Amino acid sequence: MIPGHAEPVLGLPEVDFYQFESGLTGFEKQKLVQLRNFLAEHVTPYCVQWWNDAEFPAHILPELAKLGLSTAIQQGYSPLFAGLVIAEITKVDTSLATFFLVHHDLFVESLYLFGNDEQRSRYLADALALRSAGAFALTEPEHGSDVAGGMTTTARRDGEEWVLNGTKRWIGNGTFCDHMLIWARDTEDGAMRGFILNAELPGVSRQKIEHKTALRTVQNADIRLDGVRVSEADRFQGIDSFKDTNVLLQGSRVMVSWQAVGQQLGAFEIARQYAVERMQFGRPIASFQLVQAQLVKMLGNAMASLAMMAQLTSLPQMGMDQVALAKAFTTERMRETVAAGRSILGGNGIVTDYRMAKCFADAEAIYTYEGSHEINTLIVGRSITGVSAIV
Repeated sequence: MIPGHAEPVLGLPEVDFYQFESGLTGFEKQKLVQLRNFLAEHVTPYCVQWWNDAEFPAHILPELAKLGLSTAIQQGYSPLFAGLVIAEITKVDTSLATFFLVHHDLFVESLYLFGNDEQRSRYLADALALRSAGAFALTEPEHGSDVAGGMTTTARRDGEEWVLNGTKRWIGNGTFCDHMLIWARDTEDGAMRGFILNAELPGVSRQKIEHKTALRTVQNADIRLDGVRVSEADRFQGIDSFKDTNVLLQGSRVMVSWQAVGQQLGAFEIARQYAVERMQFGRPIASFQLVQAQLVKMLGNAMASLAMMAQLTSLPQMGMDQVALAKAFTTERMRETVAAGRSILGGNGIVTDYRMAKCFADAEAIYTYEGSHEINTLIVGRSITGVSAIV
């Protein structure tokens, strides 16, 4: 019990206000309970310290792998369940959810989509069991939103090997991953190439990005490639244009939108618990009308975002414009929600002891990565007007 707080109020209603989880199968509901129990035991008590120390908890990965949630749709689970898994992890720790989706929804998914049988036999089992960790290396120091046309990392064919040169930035899991999917431009024909890169190869250097104010637990890295030789056997045969990149990015953008849902649910639960416990003027601040109004706004934003994502994932086929609207809308609502939550905690909202400051800061990363809010807005604007305002 912290000073100035009342006894905890038990029996608060479930945050799933419109019972979206009723759309899951019985087995999926059981798996979601298992995930919650794992997070409560292995993550919730420690995630703030990991964030403060900017250290990644690699020791929990074997237990996380035992849940069998890697690339959930590939394993036969519903798209709704796959999204709720990301939301649930994000609700507790955004950084762990980011590791999860980078490894599973970008690196492992690339093995399913673009790998051949021989590549899958070499890499897939260890990746699914989290005995090895993967990264996705696309963004460059000078090219983020315009990386499709501006990529400077190159790949030159030399017999049965390729020689890679260039730099990548903001690569999640980059400091400790075993392998990464490296994107490079073929010097001969300008085509996009994708490679499974052993991170320990000669010529690969990795430097942790320091001084972050969001996702501090995520180990982002600057990657430099200096004459790195990669076997032709580690080239993804199914990748030859940026359209192939978009297949992966669309899926990961959906999952980042689910992160925006989870961030709102986490902020709401933290703020609500604080409001019913925190005493001022001799009564809990939950009894003040303005606090209740903020909580209702937070819940409304979260449920609107959840409804959009549930509908999006139910579509038999989704387009990039639909995904872009979801990313833009849910992250904008998320910003409002975490700001209201931080306000409810007052001064305690800017120290990580109360988890809200961490939640508030991590939201900024979600707002920006996997297509910034502005770029996603312009994608939708182009779709509904037929006129591009991007360039």
